[in-house]
Formats: sequence, C-alpha cells, structure tokens
Amino acid sequence: MRFRLARHALAFTLGLILATWSVTEVASARLLPSVKSRVPPPPEQRAAGVPLDAELEKAGARIGEIHFKSLELFDLTREDENTTLTRLANKLHIQTRESTVRDQLLFKSGDVYRANLLEESERILRDTRYLRDARIRPIAYHDGVVDVEVITQDVWTFDPGFNIGRKGGKNTGGIKFEELNVLGYGTQAGFAFTKGVDRDSNLVHYRDRQLGSSWWDLSALYSDNSDGRTAAFSLEHPFYALDTRWASGVALVDDKRVDSRYDLGEIVDQFQTHEKLSSIYWGWSDGLVDSWSKRFSVGMTYEDHAFEPVTTGATPTILLPEDRRLVYPWFAVEWVQDAFRTVRNRDQIEKTEDYSLGWHARAQLGYASESLGSDRDAFMLKAGLSKGTALSERQSLLVDADAIGRLEAGVLRGATLDAAGRYYFRQSPRRLLYLELSTQAGKNLDADQQILLGGDSGLRGYPLRYQAGEGRWLFTAEQRFYTNWFPFQLFNVGAAVFYDMGSTWGRDPLGTPSQGLLRDIGFGLRLGNSRSALGNVLHIDVAFPLDGDPTIKNVQFIVETKEKF
Repeated sequence: MRFRLARHALAFTLGLILATWSVTEVASARLLPSVKSRVPPPPEQRAAGVPLDAELEKAGARIGEIHFKSLELFDLTREDENTTLTRLANKLHIQTRESTVRDQLLFKSGDVYRANLLEESERILRDTRYLRDARIRPIAYHDGVVDVEVITQDVWTFDPGFNIGRKGGKNTGGIKFEELNVLGYGTQAGFAFTKGVDRDSNLVHYRDRQLGSSWWDLSALYSDNSDGRTAAFSLEHPFYALDTRWASGVALVDDKRVDSRYDLGEIVDQFQTHEKLSSIYWGWSDGLVDSWSKRFSVGMTYEDHAFEPVTTGATPTILLPEDRRLVYPWFAVEWVQDAFRTVRNRDQIEKTEDYSLGWHARAQLGYASESLGSDRDAFMLKAGLSKGTALSERQSLLVDADAIGRLEAGVLRGATLDAAGRYYFRQSPRRLLYLELSTQAGKNLDADQQILLGGDSGLRGYPLRYQAGEGRWLFTAEQRFYTNWFPFQLFNVGAAVFYDMGSTWGRDPLGTPSQGLLRDIGFGLRLGNSRSALGNVLHIDVAFPLDGDPTIKNVQFIVETKEKF
C-alpha cells in the first residue's frame, strides 16, 4: 500500500513540476498584466556628475544634504494598483516617519563619505519588519560635497484577525491585534490569544528598537498560559553595526510551564518547569578594521531550572529532571567579516535579501562555582561559526554550526551540537534548486532536553516530534519556482516540490528504538506577503510519508507561516 502511494505521489509531484515550470514560463510572457508583479529594476545607473565611490572616498568628500523619499503601500500612478481597496489602504496606513528612518542611518550630514556605511544602513532598514525595501544612493556632487537620497517603502503593519495553521497533524490558531509601527515610530505593541501545540496563551508585548531615538532596544512581554505564565524584559544596546565600538545589555526571564516528552508524535511524559534567567553584559570593539570587526564581551549569567511532577493531566511524570542552578561570569570574543551580498528570489519572493559570504565566529567561556551560588562547579561552553561561499555566479554554499554545554569534573554534560549546510543553485531568475543537510547531536543530555525529528523539524510527511534519540540528521531537496503572478497586488506566488529524508540515532530514555531511514515527498504553494509585515512566506504543503509505522496518516497537510521559502 505504501509503495503504491509512493508511486502515485511521485507521478503527481513530477506532473506538478512540469505544470509549475510552465506557469513560470507563461508568466514571463505578457499575460494577465493586471496581476503581474513588477519586473525587478535593473541596477541603477550612477547619477550624472557623481564620481565612483572609490573616487569620492579618495577625495575625502563629505556628505551634504540627505533627502528622504517614503513610498506608500501602493503606487496609485499605476493603473493595476489604483483601486478602491488600495486607495483606502494608503489612506488608513500611517507612513514611517522621516525621523524613524534617520535614526537608523550610520551617517549624517558633514560626515566623511563612506560607501560601506550607506550599504550597511540599507541592510539595517531592510531588517525592520515595517519596511519592504530600502535604497540609499548618492545623487549629486559639488564642491567636495555629496548629496544622498534615502528611499524606503512601507508595508501594512496592523494585524487584526484570526491566525490558523497546521503541521505534523496538529492544528494551531488564535486571534491577534498587533501594530508593528505605532504612529510611524517603529515601535511594536500588541496582544494575542493563541492556541498552540503545547499550550494556549494570552499574551501582551511591547518593543521599541530605538528607545528615545537611540540604539537602545527595549522589549517586554507577559503571557498568561494554560500551563503557567511567562514574563520577560530586556534592555540592550547591541553591536548594531560593524563599526560599533561598544555594547551593553540586561535581560530577565521568569517562565513557568509544563514540558512534555514525545515519542511517535504522542506525549509520553510531562513535568513542571520553572526557569528564572537573568544576565548582564558589557562589550567593546575597535570597530571595522580591514573588513573585519572583532568584539569582546564580559558578563554575568544566572540560571535556575527547577522541576516538579505534574499534579493534573492524563500523563503522569515518569522521568523527573534534576534541578540546576548555575551562576557564572563569562568572557566572549566574536569575529564578523564584512562580505555581504544582495539577491532576489532566494529565500523570499520578489524581495531584496541580504546574506553574508564572510566568516562569523563567536566563542564564550564561563565558570560556575558553588562559591557564587551555583549547585555545582562547571565550565560553561558556547560557540558558533558560519561561513558563506560563492561557488560560481549561480551557486553558493552556506555552512554554520553551534555548540553549547557544560564541562563538569572533566565530563561534558547537557551538550548539543547543531550543524547545517545549505546549497543554492540558480537555474534561472525564477527557478532555484535548494539542498540542505543538517544534524543535531547530544552528549549526556539533561532529562529536560530531547532531540526530536518530525513534521515540526523539517520531516514534513510525519507527525510532529515523531522520533526521538541522542541525535538526528535530515536532508532536504527542494525545487523552487518563483512566478511573477501577483494576485490583487498583495501576494507573490511561488511553488515547490520537495523530498525529505532523515533518521535519529541512539536511544531516548522513554522512546521507542529508531525506525531507521524516514522519507517523504511532496509539493506546496508559497505566498509571499510582500505588502505587509504580518508574515514573510505562507506555506501550504501536501506531503506523503514513504516510511514509518502503519498508524501514521498517508497524507500530511501543512499550513504555516515561515520567515523563509
């Protein structure tokens, strides 16, 4: 039965490849002009009379006037965007204020002209959820002075209504009222009532990324949950740019919840968790030197993890984790290489994307001791590494790895290593092959840690949290299609066909033995939400499992919003 299903699924998927391929080709013809997205503009020509960046920097030119141009949600000069609905949306939407954009620029009038600061300011602006795109360019040069233009385009930032989703056989949903750009100042505020896989929540949150027109980032959250509550607060002045010379921050979290252990998609154990976390740090740097930024940080962290058996519910506590209290000072060093690129139709649809082809490394070492209030002596280890490589004009590879753990009496405990490699092959402006290989390995895991593989971790044809073990690996092959179909001037449409396979190794304390290789095949629709900040890409997938136990469904339907394609 499973073999016949796999054969039909493969035939259907191959048919979808051909059909979607045809759509991308037909869409490039001048059909349906009222619902086509705009063709990405060619690289802008240098404004007349403006020398190249290298010449301006060599001449010691200074920045003169800075002109701001804020584009509305819809361009009413275009016939296909001038409708009753779009005119109403433009009227109701509050544009991002000029001061909000100005506060995020890394330059000001009178500064020496540096092209890299214009490029990095673009990346900072594009990183906000309330701007669709940002471009900064020199527009005039006279008497050693360069005038600069900053062009931004807003998106719809108010989110009222219902949210629904489904993955791994579980439904989620809720009601949310959220504004991501309050009065055009870039402040986020909202409340929500959500039904999730683990808990139901009533949540209120607030965030101001540029408190008082500064680079201080203030965030506060409180959530009243069906199994407890969460309160979080942070105030941070981050290394917001490559040339930033100092950073500082404080963070507090108090989280009380019920955690579950899973096997074959079902809860097999539960326990109450109460976490109290706090940290404070200070960092310094010499800034950007020869395309590298080297940063140092010192800090103090307090972690208190307390566990109790559940007193209500159908699943009794079987394996109760041991309490942990860790208080430790730490030192960290970080290297960031200035090697960024921009592209379209990679992990988004018809949006400018920033990615790095340079090195980014961070290492942190701390020491928790009983003399400081810890319940044990331990070295606290944390490290991360990523690197991008351009294999050719059409091919790129990104690799990254993160590790965390404790060294107690010479034994590594509670340690995990996550590593991934992502390969992109640009077949045409609207077709791309994506391959990803990832792994997660654990060493002497704490009882509250569990490594899982399933529908919520990339194996789309299976229930969520399906297989547990001491480690896992997952391979994904995905053929992506980016059409220029733009229904109602609201959604950029894409599609994908995919194949996932992976497995776990080792034995989870309460899990069944590994079922070996698990595979699935499927197809999906992608809707790029380019006009709003309410979600980057909506995924609507149909996946067919090719392995696993006979109790799982032959078809999995997934509806979810992700940051990427």
